[in-house]
Amino acid sequence: MSNSKLVVLAIVIMAAILCGCFVWYKVATKPSNTPTPGGETQVSENSENEQTKEEEPISTEPIFTKENYPRVDASLAIHPLVDSLAANFLGVDEDELDYEYTKTRSSDVYKNLIDGKVDVIFAAEPAPQDYEYAASKGVELNVLPVTSSAFVFIVNTANPVDDLTLDEIVKIYKGDITNWKEVGGDDEEIIPYQRPNGSGSQTAMISLVMKDDSLMTAPQMKIEGEMGGLVDAIAEYDNAKASIGYSYFYYINTMYKRDTIKMLKVNGVAPTIENIKADAYPIHTNGYVVTLKGISEDSPAQKWVDAVTSPRGSKVITDAGYVPIN
Repeated sequence: MSNSKLVVLAIVIMAAILCGCFVWYKVATKPSNTPTPGGETQVSENSENEQTKEEEPISTEPIFTKENYPRVDASLAIHPLVDSLAANFLGVDEDELDYEYTKTRSSDVYKNLIDGKVDVIFAAEPAPQDYEYAASKGVELNVLPVTSSAFVFIVNTANPVDDLTLDEIVKIYKGDITNWKEVGGDDEEIIPYQRPNGSGSQTAMISLVMKDDSLMTAPQMKIEGEMGGLVDAIAEYDNAKASIGYSYFYYINTMYKRDTIKMLKVNGVAPTIENIKADAYPIHTNGYVVTLKGISEDSPAQKWVDAVTSPRGSKVITDAGYVPIN
C-alpha cells in the first residue's frame, strides 16, 4: 500500500474515533428526562434546580403561649400591627388580647425598654435623647427597620392647596412662607402645628424634612401633645382651614381618619400604599423593632424579633395594611 493511501486511512480512522467520542459525550451529559420502558419520564436530580419550586406554606401554629410571650410596647401608630402580630403568634383572636401600651410619645416607649419595663418595642425612629438616655443607663439599642411608611402633611379639605414641594414645606416650618397665597392658596395666614420634642413624628420631622434647617419656635398652643389632638385641630377647630400638620400615613389613613382631612401630595406624588411600596413618595420613613443589645438568642424577645422578620411576620404586616421592608 502506498504512503498516500496509508495517510488517508489514518485520517479516516481518527475522524471515526473523534465522532464516537463526541456522540458518547452528548449521551453522557444529556439530562435524563427520557422515557423509561414503562413510558414514565425520569427527571435527574441535576435538573431539579430548573424546576419551579413551590413556596413552603406559612405555618399558623402558635409560636408563644401567653405565659412566655415577651413584654411588648409600641408607638401609637403601630398599636394595631402589634395586636395583629400577637394574635397570630399566640393563635388567638385579637379581642382576647389584654395589652396596655404607652399612649403618649415614642420617647416613653424607649424609656420603658431602657428601664427594663418591657422586652421589645415597635416604634418610630429613636431620637437623639433616646440614645443619650440609653447611654446614661449603660445600655445600647439594637434598632432594626421592619416596615416602610410615609411621613405625610395634612390640611383641611376646605383648603384649596393639594400639593406642596418639599422646599415649600421646609420654608413654611422655618417661618419663611407665612401665607397660603404664596403657595397657590387663599390669602390666609398659615397655622403650622408641631408635635413635642421626643415624639416620633417630631423626630421624623427634624431628621427627614428639616435636616440642616431649624424649625421655628412654635407657640405653645400650636404644639399638640397627642397625635389625635393635632388631627382634630386641623379637622374641626377654628381656623382649621388655615392649618397644616404632619403625621404617619397609616395613622391618618386608617387609625384616625377624618372626612375633613386630606393628605397633601409632595413634589407632585401622593402618599399611597402603591407609592410607598414603589419608593416614589419623597418622604420615606420606617417602623423599627428595638431591643437592648446583648439579649440571649433564645430569649422570648429575640424569638419575637425573628418571627416578625420572617415570611410569616411579613404576611401579618401586609394583611394588617402596613408595608414590610422584606
